[in-house]
Amino acid sequence: MPRKRATIREVAKATGLSPAAVSYALRGLQVSEETMERVRAAADELGYEADPIARALASGRTGMIGLLCGSLEDLWQQSLAVGISRGLREKDRYALILDAVGDPAREQALAQQLRDQRVDGMIVQPLDPAAPFWPELCETVPVVAIGDSLAGTAAEVVFDNRSGVTLALEHLRELGHQRVTVLTPTRDSTPDRPADVHVTAEAERLGLDIEVVIAPHGLAAATEAAHHALRPGGPSAVFCFSDSIAYGVYAAARDLGLSVPGDISVMGYDDHPMSGLLTPGLTTVDWNIDGIVKAAVRLVSAAADGGARRRRVVQRPTLKERGSVRDLT
Repeated sequence: MPRKRATIREVAKATGLSPAAVSYALRGLQVSEETMERVRAAADELGYEADPIARALASGRTGMIGLLCGSLEDLWQQSLAVGISRGLREKDRYALILDAVGDPAREQALAQQLRDQRVDGMIVQPLDPAAPFWPELCETVPVVAIGDSLAGTAAEVVFDNRSGVTLALEHLRELGHQRVTVLTPTRDSTPDRPADVHVTAEAERLGLDIEVVIAPHGLAAATEAAHHALRPGGPSAVFCFSDSIAYGVYAAARDLGLSVPGDISVMGYDDHPMSGLLTPGLTTVDWNIDGIVKAAVRLVSAAADGGARRRRVVQRPTLKERGSVRDLT
């Protein structure tokens, strides 16, 4: 038979204190250090564990933070989810991780589901930052946005996409590339994401001939999209808004008997650890994932604890040059 859960009254009886005093001691409130140590020692000896449901009802908090990812087929987003879940655990919180699978409609449904499950806060990587449901949702639960800005959030860690896109396109132009295909996971139904808007404007400023093509994060789908991009007489370079998509370009080039960078140059956009292991290594834009994780965990924890002031962290990119872009000059 499983052992019966020890109650707070049993801890109170063992220590000679009231249940209320034991509750305060276990939470580190309104009692001396000696009392806290005595109560916690008795709780350990009796095998007492706080009932999470009762604690949530008493405090109005669940200890859960919703983490809504745009697509977990993106390896960089997987790494981000791992980092955030570990960072939250260090703050005695837990991540409830959901995957929107690249679908804005599913993103809305899951965001509303997290709200209805009474999470203490939410971290989102929005697929559709212009969707009209965000402001209303942000009024009912503290939301921290990663990547693109959202209206009404408690805080946000936004990417300086103008700088990131400019770094990539200027690098390609400096090495003599004029025709560039851009592979983006953004769907036709959500065309106003800042990176996608800026890449067209920046290409025009730099005098580049670009074609923007939709490519999912998954390796098979990204490879298929890249097959079409690498047609005869196509671009000299492919710029991907995700390293995971760039891996599909490598796979397609191999299938077609093309060499990287001899026949086709490739650039990524988030510096996943796997990118340095490719042959040749992938030139990409680094967004400092460790800094993003720390900022997001800190901001959502503060918001969940009642921090009211809206905070904004702007993440600056750096260019990580490896060997996947050929010098045509």
